[in-house]
Amino acid sequence: MPQFFSNKRLVVLLVSIIILVALIGTSMKERNALTMPEQFFKDSVGWIQSIFYKPANSVAGLFESIGDMKDMYEENELLKSRLNEFVALSEELKTVKKENEELKGELNIEPSTGLSDYQTFHANMIARSPDRWNDLLTIDKGKQDGVQVNMAVATPSGLIGKVKNVQPFSSTVQLVSDVDRTNRIAAMTQEDKNVFGTIEGYDTEKKVLLFSKIPVDIKVEKGQTVITAGNGGIFPRGIVIGEIVDVETDNVGTTQTAHVKPAADLYDINNVMVIERGAQNVVPDNGEGEEE
Repeated sequence: MPQFFSNKRLVVLLVSIIILVALIGTSMKERNALTMPEQFFKDSVGWIQSIFYKPANSVAGLFESIGDMKDMYEENELLKSRLNEFVALSEELKTVKKENEELKGELNIEPSTGLSDYQTFHANMIARSPDRWNDLLTIDKGKQDGVQVNMAVATPSGLIGKVKNVQPFSSTVQLVSDVDRTNRIAAMTQEDKNVFGTIEGYDTEKKVLLFSKIPVDIKVEKGQTVITAGNGGIFPRGIVIGEIVDVETDNVGTTQTAHVKPAADLYDINNVMVIERGAQNVVPDNGEGEEE
């Protein structure tokens, strides 16, 4: 026993435990006033709690913020995905609407285009090379569908070209804007007194067809409509080609060349009509025929 009391650290620890138990027991009693030791103990505990609570609360808030950020990121990605779907559907709807309008145009062909006088069948453009955009395109109708070489091809607005090559299930169309020297069309103005000439050549800068071989003493004016003359047996008579936008005389001064703005949009072609040969109204050849 004397050895026990000689250990001062153990004695201090024991006394501290006794005091702590006494304080706890006293605190459990119902009373309004707190003793000084109780107040000191309570304040000390509260101060210590405040020291640890704020950092702990901050850490908890940080993890909560990270969780919120993750939720916001996932929600943002979902919204982006839905927005992309909406944009894709919107573009698809625009394409369908455009095709619908073009098909309606084929069903309601204006008599002024000359196409209503002929039997035609529908075809879709399926290929067009960027390198030869003004020259050729491919359609989804071929020999199996009755397509033949040199059949005229048009849109509801007017002539765009002729069939150059035919495969079993597709065909190549040579556009009127192809600058090949053999690509010629017998043409005339749509007036009481027709003026005859030849469409041969295309100005890629001005985007106009060249209506040449017009005698210099014959009057042609801006605003006149140019149509196919029907000579040569390739292009049927009366199909609208375009409208004259200006006229110039050649260097020799014997002929005129009119610049014709195509009636059909040669840049954006999707749906076309192939004109059947059996319905052509061909007039006698006056020497201004087309070349194959």
